[in-house]
Amino acid sequence: MHPIQCKCGALRGQLESNGAHNRLICYCTDCRAFARFLGKTTDVLDGQGGTEIIQVAQPRLHFIQGEDCLSAVRLSANGMIRWYTTCCGTPIGNTMGNPKASFIGLIHTCLDRSQMDKDFGTHIAVLNTDTALGKSKPKQRGLLGVLARFIWILITNLIGRRYRKSPLFNTSGLPRVDPQILSPEELAKFKLAV
Repeated sequence: MHPIQCKCGALRGQLESNGAHNRLICYCTDCRAFARFLGKTTDVLDGQGGTEIIQVAQPRLHFIQGEDCLSAVRLSANGMIRWYTTCCGTPIGNTMGNPKASFIGLIHTCLDRSQMDKDFGTHIAVLNTDTALGKSKPKQRGLLGVLARFIWILITNLIGRRYRKSPLFNTSGLPRVDPQILSPEELAKFKLAV
């Protein structure tokens, strides 16, 4: 089991270590906007605005305490649900709004850095490099592998109906908390921030 916790320790959980996963750094503007929304750019983003993420099936995530600290935001009405804690603003991860698309992209700030190589390997894909900050962009790598494992995660959880065991959606298929939806003006502010 890989430990999950927010910075202050109010939210704690475990992630089953076995199973398909992706380890990647995403340089998209939405990931940066989320870090800016939380005021956590220095904790979340690397020097070129990338966020390290571990993608796994949602049923592998188990909360032990502090589930009442979970909150969520959507950058737009149909955007991903981006989960974080209200206690200390730690970003937890990103999910689709459809509970049948049962994956979560866990953000490195809620994971144990000392165990990441052991639990998730040292191969890190690099994606969305065209929107990385700076003049010299990182080279994109690993996209096909990420897509193949992502599809595998989705299909196996859909066929086995494991998606119903998500800790983030209730039995009616709704997020366990109502996500805040940013206005276009709010989103523009977070996307344009330096």
